[in-house]
Amino acid sequence: MPALVNYGGDDDFYSGGSFYTNSTDLGRLCSISSQVDVYYPPRKRARITAPFVFGETLFEQSKQASIDVLPDECLFEIFKRLPGGRERSSCACVSKHWLMLLISIRKGEFESSKAVKENSDSVSDEDDGYLTRCLEGKKATDMRLAAVAVGTSGHGGLGKLSIRGSSSSSGVTNFGLSAIARGCPSLKALSLWNVPRVGDEGLSEIAKECHLLEKLDLCQCPSVSNKGLIAIAENCPNLTSLSIESCPKIGNEGLQAIGKLCPKLQSVSIKDCLLVGDHGVSSLLSSTSSLLSKVKFQGLNITDFSLAVIGHYGKSVTNLMLSGLQNVSEKGFWVMGNAQGLQKLVSLTITSCRGVTDVSLEAMGKGCANLKQMCLRRCCFISDDGLVAFAKSAGSLESLQLEECNRITQTGTIGVLSNCSLKSLTVVKCMGIKDISSEVPLSCCNSLKSLSVRNCPGFGTAGLAVVGRLCPQLQHVDLTGLCGITDAGLLPLLESCEAGLVKVNLSGCLNLTDEVVLALTRLHGGTLELLNLDGCRRITDASLMAIAESCVFLSDLDVSRSAVTDSGVAALSRAEQLNLQVLSFSGCSRVSNKSLPSLKKLGKTLLGLNLQHCNSISSRTVELLVETLWKCDILF
Repeated sequence: MPALVNYGGDDDFYSGGSFYTNSTDLGRLCSISSQVDVYYPPRKRARITAPFVFGETLFEQSKQASIDVLPDECLFEIFKRLPGGRERSSCACVSKHWLMLLISIRKGEFESSKAVKENSDSVSDEDDGYLTRCLEGKKATDMRLAAVAVGTSGHGGLGKLSIRGSSSSSGVTNFGLSAIARGCPSLKALSLWNVPRVGDEGLSEIAKECHLLEKLDLCQCPSVSNKGLIAIAENCPNLTSLSIESCPKIGNEGLQAIGKLCPKLQSVSIKDCLLVGDHGVSSLLSSTSSLLSKVKFQGLNITDFSLAVIGHYGKSVTNLMLSGLQNVSEKGFWVMGNAQGLQKLVSLTITSCRGVTDVSLEAMGKGCANLKQMCLRRCCFISDDGLVAFAKSAGSLESLQLEECNRITQTGTIGVLSNCSLKSLTVVKCMGIKDISSEVPLSCCNSLKSLSVRNCPGFGTAGLAVVGRLCPQLQHVDLTGLCGITDAGLLPLLESCEAGLVKVNLSGCLNLTDEVVLALTRLHGGTLELLNLDGCRRITDASLMAIAESCVFLSDLDVSRSAVTDSGVAALSRAEQLNLQVLSFSGCSRVSNKSLPSLKKLGKTLLGLNLQHCNSISSRTVELLVETLWKCDILF
């Protein structure tokens, strides 16, 4: 009884007197016992809010739990004095009401947090931010965020939070983000994707409470505007990474604040934000030039002026990606290169920019002295002359990737190989690449280790012969989707590779036969680690037998959609030296249940096995494999 009475004053037991003025009430109370001692404050009225019902011989309290009748102010004070995260989590599980009360308390308002702050020698493990949480789809709700805010306390603290795709009516709102802000001041990385109901209010709460924030990623957040981004800039000086995509209300003002107030910014990515223009980009680049090393601008309404600023102020930029900049002309890229500010630039990727021409490309090669990786995608105005001129001027270039640059021909690629010390060349879907037989003496490119020519239908036997003469030190070869190459075209290349091939991808080369595989295993079986023959429909068991006999270090083999049978699988299983980790028979209709013993034997080393679309293998066989090969991921 004393525990249910809240009062202030002296604690006295009053015995023998009556505090009932009504004799009927007195009689009812005395009928309980004539010797009852009543807990009675003589000078203040007891504040009893729970109703009592008096009967003939007893009184009963209401069925409502006594602690639930306490006002929220009392519960608030009780919760503030909980000793740690475990106790808070337990209380949060009691009811939604208690959870809501707990998340209304800021981390610094708990008495345990105050005690840690007062003792300078104490170290709290609740503020380190070790934990990572990711909520996706229907699981991304305010209630779950509230539970995360309470539950991560005392268990290392929340350091990284990702919310992906909660566009439903029950999705995350400002309320949920505010709960995280109050309960997780240790938050260092926040990612919000497709959260239309989160706006400036929620982001401002994060800025107000989470001063340790270092990484912010906003994607498809239509309710977040410059106001929310300015709040981040004003309260999170440790921000090092900012990514904004498809946020229609964020523009120049927000980026200007970031540039001015976030001196530690190292990485920035702005994509498809229509309000971002030259003023925002130029202010961001000119203010954070000392540390900013990674920059990506895509689908923005910027002009030549912004690229001039990048070329002048990007002195610390090492990685630059520019995509879909339709308002930037040849002059912009030319000025960016000639400004001579991108001396530390190592990697440059340009996609779908009409301003990239032969003239501007050569200027970028001259202005970026330390450029090592160059990727050009869908740059339709670049020709062989510009590509060769760029290769000559970019003396440090090691890797070149060309995708859908249809004015580039085989002459251009040969010119690049002859004029720079490339280590890697990738050509993808370049329709201008066609076979040209060349009898002109060519200087070898001994530096090239990796060659990838994918889905270029014009590249065939003559092109392979030229590559074989030019690049004798190849170790990685990827010829995916080259339907025109034959055994006669590929064999000279295999014979010319002096260093020993390590990775070979011949996926989709429909006309290749066992003869190529036999030559490959004979010449490079001692170095080969990966072999992909997916879709090579003329490959049979003879290839698997050759692989089993000659390949010592092979760990990844793909013979999907080929003509191999159970006999070939058995041959692989008998190879004592073979140590396969990834094996794929997807779409091999001639591999049946008879291969179960062989697959079990191979499975001793396998980490991944693909049996999809193997119509001759039953579900029961797969179940037996799953039971036996518990370390192996099996696709069926």
